[in-house]
Order: sequence, then C-alpha cells, then structure tokens
Amino acid sequence: MDETRFWSMIEMAWKSAGGKTKSRQRLAQGLLSEDKADDLMDALELVVPALQTDLETLPADELAEFDRILERKLFDIDRAEVQQATDGSDDGFLYARGFIVIAGKEYYDAVNADPSIAMMDMECEDMCYISWQVYRDKFGDLPDTGISRETCSNKAGWPDEN
Repeated sequence: MDETRFWSMIEMAWKSAGGKTKSRQRLAQGLLSEDKADDLMDALELVVPALQTDLETLPADELAEFDRILERKLFDIDRAEVQQATDGSDDGFLYARGFIVIAGKEYYDAVNADPSIAMMDMECEDMCYISWQVYRDKFGDLPDTGISRETCSNKAGWPDEN
C-alpha cells in the first residue's frame, strides 16, 4: 500500500456513486454550488460502504498501511487555517477533515495548499476511522503510531495554541 493506491481506492469507491468527477473538480477549484455540495454529501451513502467493502478484502499489512496513510493525511491538515475555513467544534473539524480526504486527492491537495477552498458543513465522520475499525474487527488492535487524528494534535498547525 502506498499513497497512489490509497487515493486509487478512494477513487474506486466514488465509482459506486457515479464518480461525481466534475463536482469534485469544481469543489477543488472552490467553485462548487451548495446544491452540488449537497449531492456530494448524499453520495457518501454509497461511497463509504464501497470503500469499506474494498478495505475488508485487504490483508492485515496493507490495511494497516492504508490506516497509517489516512492518519497522516488527517494529521497534516489538522491546522488552524483549515479549521477556520471549515468551522466547527473539535469533533466537527475532525469530520470535516474526513470529508476533505474522502473527496479525493485533488480536493485534499487543494485544501492543503489553500485552506480557504474548504467548504463549511461538509463532514464525513465515517472516513476518520474506517480503516481502523475494519482492522480492529478483522485482526485486533492496531499498534499506536504516536500520530493522532484528533483535532489540535498537529502542534505545528496550531501555533497560537502552544
């Protein structure tokens, strides 16, 4: 499992909802309307289960690596300027970061580079722990990496909090 495969698995899951490619591209450009944003949120009802089904087929080492990549992606965008663009409580911001990841690499990279592109009220709680839960159910507990996906864990992203 590497980042290319990580993003590929997310893209494959989107195919279960018709891809929504144009909407997700417009999202990454900061041009998505609220109606189309609602359509993306609705599509997650198909995307998340499709991703979970694919994750359930992975051997332990690949599933653990998927989780490590997810954990790192959530950690890297755990920053005050991203939170300001998405708003929300600690949990709400975690779920917003979950949406940023599940929306795909193009949106993730765009938000990482320019947090003002992030949209408010776009959340995906399930994405935050999907691989961790599948791993736990199949293989037991994952070893702790010392990286947390929880809000304000990335000290470099919250300089005023230190």
